[in-house]
Amino acid sequence: MVAEQIEARGVRDKHVLDAMRSVPRHVFVPEAGPQAAYADHPLPIGYGQTISQPYMVAYMCEIAQLEKKSRVLEVGTGSGYGAAIIAQLAQHVYTIDIAPALANLAEQTLQSLGYNNISVKSGDGCEGWRDEAPFDAIIVTAAAPKIPSALVEQLKDGGRLVIPVGHQFFTQRLVLVEKDGERIKQRDMMLVRFVPLRSG
Repeated sequence: MVAEQIEARGVRDKHVLDAMRSVPRHVFVPEAGPQAAYADHPLPIGYGQTISQPYMVAYMCEIAQLEKKSRVLEVGTGSGYGAAIIAQLAQHVYTIDIAPALANLAEQTLQSLGYNNISVKSGDGCEGWRDEAPFDAIIVTAAAPKIPSALVEQLKDGGRLVIPVGHQFFTQRLVLVEKDGERIKQRDMMLVRFVPLRSG
């Protein structure tokens, strides 16, 4: 998976590649079976949500430039796989999902694997996690029609937000937002296709 789907497409960060090798993806999608779990496409996990393809998880982590001291907010816990990858790269992950059942199941899976640097809760990810802000990085795993202002506000100075932007049936862009004091810089990284980010 790592050699053919991720390295071959240009992901070079050694720490990201090591994290992708070390986390057992099949544990997060047991109903898919081991072979499908490592395939090069998203997989449904219920409640209208998906687990992103391995390449996209790796690429988003790479452009977020995570460090061992980073405190990271993940919006869209899903099965917990993304949080597990981020936890290999950062000091602590705060992950939030709007579906309580998904958040609870992900928390159980992550605890069973021994992760102690991940906090999980159910709530509206568009509002972020104000009690734990600011964050060095924020990674959003579903597409928002526009960038939620609360997430930009909760970035540290010098922080990075990685978010798919666009509507479900139209073009979506993976956007990198960088905060430099009062300046907010945005860059379109690639065209993508994600499930919509639910709010409210």
